[in-house]
Amino acid sequence: MSRIVYLNGDYLPENEAKVSVFDRGFLMADGVYEVTSVLDGKLIDFAGHCIRLGRSLSELGMKNPHSNDEWLAIFREIVARNAVTDGMVYLQVTRGNPGDRDFAYPSPEVEPTVVLFTQAKPGLADSPAAKTGWKVISIPDERWGRRDIKTVQLLYPSMGKMMAKHAGVDDAWFVQDGFVTEGTSNNAYIVKGNKIITRALSHDILHGITRAAVLRFAKEAQFEVEERNFTVAEAQQADEAFITSASAFVMPVVEIDGAAIGSGKPGNVAARMREIYLDEMRKAAL
Repeated sequence: MSRIVYLNGDYLPENEAKVSVFDRGFLMADGVYEVTSVLDGKLIDFAGHCIRLGRSLSELGMKNPHSNDEWLAIFREIVARNAVTDGMVYLQVTRGNPGDRDFAYPSPEVEPTVVLFTQAKPGLADSPAAKTGWKVISIPDERWGRRDIKTVQLLYPSMGKMMAKHAGVDDAWFVQDGFVTEGTSNNAYIVKGNKIITRALSHDILHGITRAAVLRFAKEAQFEVEERNFTVAEAQQADEAFITSASAFVMPVVEIDGAAIGSGKPGNVAARMREIYLDEMRKAAL
């Protein structure tokens, strides 16, 4: 069965969905996106993703084409049409097709382009990597300065993923002015004793939806949370490390730049936070 995608109000077989060559998402990376996980056929932290979508659009001066209730109906419909039990829904909104290429923004009357598609990932919450942990390398952070906007401008993160792949590891952590910012597609954390340390929110990092939930759950579980910069050297001396993202949830990190973190195996804090996150998010799923 062909996958069904959503394009500007229509549900179409994927091979029939077409976007103009003049779309600004294609020509200028002028668009934003969200990825929402699906577990047991339900949407994980949907409200958080809607809030961030609205913020990203606002920061770029783009109108939100749907209300949160309308988005929810569209998401539920595309999950149902593709019979997704575990997986992800990808949403992209661009500034649309003005009919030609121009650096200047088009008239506000130009309608945004809205695309959604699903990716089936059976057993998404049972990733074997959660038992072994990720190994990462550090690389210079050479992205643009507004990483808090979840844009489709993902070339350097893709390059970072490939640097990690060529190094035989799972991911890369970006470093700016000597301090870790985040992973290529995730937020980064270290653990010392009962303290979870992660970089504070700013234009330097993505305001992760999973990050917000995990930090809230960590405080409720009586962990101390400290939002501050940390270095690669400090990460190498930490008791544990982990990352969070919408698709990896909470994933232990056991090595950075060839140096084992803690015992070199996933630690108890990361395991506990993954357990709490998945349990609470399943309860609240829509």
